[in-house]
Amino acid sequence: MNVRVFYHDRCFDGACSAALFTRFYRERIRDDVQFEYMGLLHRAGALFNEDDFTGDENAIVDFKYSPSRKITWWFDHHESAFLTPEDAGHFERDTSNRKFYDPGFKSCTRFLAMIAEQRFGFKPESMAEVIHWAEIIDGALYESAKTAVEMAEPAMKLTMVIESAQEADFGARLIPLLETMPLAEILLDPLIAPRLQPLLERHRRSIEVLRQRSECKDGTVFFDITDQELEGYNKFIPYYLHPECTYSVGLSRSSFRNKVSVGSNPWTKREDLVNLAKICERYGGGGHARVGAISFDVSKGDEARKAAREIVAELRASTKTSGM
Repeated sequence: MNVRVFYHDRCFDGACSAALFTRFYRERIRDDVQFEYMGLLHRAGALFNEDDFTGDENAIVDFKYSPSRKITWWFDHHESAFLTPEDAGHFERDTSNRKFYDPGFKSCTRFLAMIAEQRFGFKPESMAEVIHWAEIIDGALYESAKTAVEMAEPAMKLTMVIESAQEADFGARLIPLLETMPLAEILLDPLIAPRLQPLLERHRRSIEVLRQRSECKDGTVFFDITDQELEGYNKFIPYYLHPECTYSVGLSRSSFRNKVSVGSNPWTKREDLVNLAKICERYGGGGHARVGAISFDVSKGDEARKAAREIVAELRASTKTSGM
């Protein structure tokens, strides 16, 4: 029996969701199983390749919906979970009791744990640490920007490694560790340990780059680091450097995309916030109400820059209108 698990790549919650699904499946569905893992990334163009759905069962966790008949399990919590209204309709008509969606959850990992416990009798206590930290990290539930940027906890260091890993098989090697080992021990594993010090140095450099590049005006920070190899920068640095800001818009570049990252300050006291997922959807992206992103083809740098500037203008106008 072969189960292929497709998960949100370069994402702590995505990897934790895959690990939790694996444990749940072994304990409550069947244990004579071989698992394979394949990371999915938001990019311009098609997100899925039907030819990849080769498992006896195929599961997607923490990623957009696919109407393929080959997908047998699906769990997601993103507000922008459906590429089209037709996909949303397809999900609504599904009667398999194997596909689940709730954008009210901060993390897919906690959502999956709740469904697995309530619907299938799974006991999630053995993975309590993974569930706890996925909720904090994906929900940005840190005490302060200082806590988020200084990254003292093992989970936060591991997140930095996950977000920067480039190897296609990294997730497949990490996910079994998340299923079976405490996070502090995972940091000592040969897969992780050699990466930490260079990444911590890169993190310190990214703080200085964003200090020089970021501008806070009318409640919104903007920065362009497309000339730097920093796509996996810590997303809380803008609020660490500019605690007075409400929103941040960052433009970055990697080998396969130009990315516009849009976020809101988790520590703002404002309540009348703009829905960022809706803004990103207009440009082909998506996410959550408080954080979203848009991927452009690597050759579409001008389009990405134009979108970023339009979003910055919209967010700055929104704070002016509301009296910021």
